[in-house]
Amino acid sequence: MLRTLFFLTGFFPWTLLVLLVSLPLSLMGPDILHHWARLWARGSLWLAGVEVRCRGGEHLRPGAAMVYMPNHQSNFDILALLACIRPPFRWLAKKELFAIPLFGAAMRRAGCIAVDRGDHQSAVASLDEAARRIHNGEAVMIFPEGTRSLNGRLLPFKKGGFLTAIKAQAPVLPIAITGSGGILPKHGRSLRPGVISVTFLPPIETRALSLEDRDLLMERVRASLDALLGERGAETS
Repeated sequence: MLRTLFFLTGFFPWTLLVLLVSLPLSLMGPDILHHWARLWARGSLWLAGVEVRCRGGEHLRPGAAMVYMPNHQSNFDILALLACIRPPFRWLAKKELFAIPLFGAAMRRAGCIAVDRGDHQSAVASLDEAARRIHNGEAVMIFPEGTRSLNGRLLPFKKGGFLTAIKAQAPVLPIAITGSGGILPKHGRSLRPGVISVTFLPPIETRALSLEDRDLLMERVRASLDALLGERGAETS
């Protein structure tokens, strides 16, 4: 409980400070906000008493079009991913986040793509926008489960992100995250210090795939994540 109070006491002022400093600098381009977001993430992890261990960095391709696909256990996944990935990338994020004062403005200026889960036509348009930007050389982060797992085990994958990767003809980089569910699980109100491991797995190419191969790509990504996560994916206790 003391760690949770310490984190909350420091997190909101720290976040506000980073936003106030970074928003004017965003006039220089969206990539500058990525570097400030990494600073924010590392500071937030320190406040929470969380160590992040990054592995498989050789699979990252700085400056290349790519679709990052991590499993999702906790809101701390976002901080851990930012801490580990130096090259700029864009987030595919739910529309509600863009309504948060200052934070939403920072997301828009950072080039994040809003998805309205309640409007299928709008969601498809957002995924098409993501495919266009990936095809033009950007990297985009998509959580294929669409939400956080309650027990750390992989949820069924949403199909949209895989169609996006195939349309962009860009490789998918599976990312296995373990440990975050034990720090702050979904619906949890108190956090526990600990270690989060982020492992970048070998990219899965899509250049020979068509839209009809969507399910095949989903199976390949899931198998890649399952091979590393196994029982470790259920680290929520």
